[in-house]
Amino acid sequence: MEIRRGFDNSILLLSVVLTCLGVVMVYSASSIMAEKRFADGFFFLKRQGMFALLGFLVMMIAMQIDYRHLQKLAVPMFIGAVLLLGLVLIPGVGSHIGGAARWIRLPGFSIQPAEVAKLCLVIYMAYSLSKKGDKLQTFKQGFLPYMLILLVLLGLLLAQPDLGSALTLSVVAVTMMTVAGIRIRYLIGLAMITLPALYFLVMNVDYRRRRILSFLNPWDDPTNSGFQIIQSWIAFGSGGIVGKGLGESKQKLFYLPEAHTDFIFSVIGEELGFVGVFVVSAMFLVLILRGVRTTLGAPDLFGRNLAFGITLLLGLEAFVNIAVVLGMLPTKGMALPFLSYGGTSLLTTLFSVGVLLNISSQVPGELH
Repeated sequence: MEIRRGFDNSILLLSVVLTCLGVVMVYSASSIMAEKRFADGFFFLKRQGMFALLGFLVMMIAMQIDYRHLQKLAVPMFIGAVLLLGLVLIPGVGSHIGGAARWIRLPGFSIQPAEVAKLCLVIYMAYSLSKKGDKLQTFKQGFLPYMLILLVLLGLLLAQPDLGSALTLSVVAVTMMTVAGIRIRYLIGLAMITLPALYFLVMNVDYRRRRILSFLNPWDDPTNSGFQIIQSWIAFGSGGIVGKGLGESKQKLFYLPEAHTDFIFSVIGEELGFVGVFVVSAMFLVLILRGVRTTLGAPDLFGRNLAFGITLLLGLEAFVNIAVVLGMLPTKGMALPFLSYGGTSLLTTLFSVGVLLNISSQVPGELH
């Protein structure tokens, strides 16, 4: 089979368009708040624009480097991610915002280790699963090691606390294990153990329990626990078919919490309407489908695992964010890939896309 030497242009184009749209929407969603908080309406625009340019550079570098080199870096990258998750818990190193320690603040910017850990876990799992062979079928060598690794990561994330990232990592890891061929009965046993633990983690913590109850009926507490989703619904309802126009959102004026981060899709719904929501959702769908196609055509097992893990992570984060702001899932802070404000999220996303593009360039032409 002849090897295709070109990148998947659909993945490349969609990633660039979504990132550029994200810069525009971050400015639209944040300018008034930035003016009030920092006396500079362009504060978030300048930072997101800088992260986008740096991200494009990172993506282009990743595109040109053979993805197989990541096999040598898989273990060091994973250890580094664990160390970062540990550092964020150290007083004076980790930055506390809203009662959570999720950032390491450096001069001029901050790092969110959970975003780094997601990608590092995908790379490590892809490498490890591709090396196990028939050992994946055993409990001691194929199942238990991954559970121990996952427990370490989950413990560090829950200590922040960051239940959303913990659940994301769990779904990604278990799905990759399932696709790789780990015995289903082990995973069923895992589910029987973790579901009661998850219930305890949610219902025995007051603010998490309120989120679940407000998800079931936000109008029971419209000024507190139900406030976010109600304001999001108002944004979508106000947008109609074609939206109010770019920059014309009213909900972003201190009604919609975190309008430039977790709820940026709501601003898209209000300003660009159903048409904008449909187009953005369609772009994510096509991006995921092209990622699946790259997965199926990857030339080796590591490439298939890696492409699948990256595609799964991007698709899962996009689905959860969109489902949350539409009221289909309980409110949980999670960035929308490419679009939400945040340097760590954008850089890791574009690096992931660069790796996916490199894999796509080695897909046989007849399968591309």
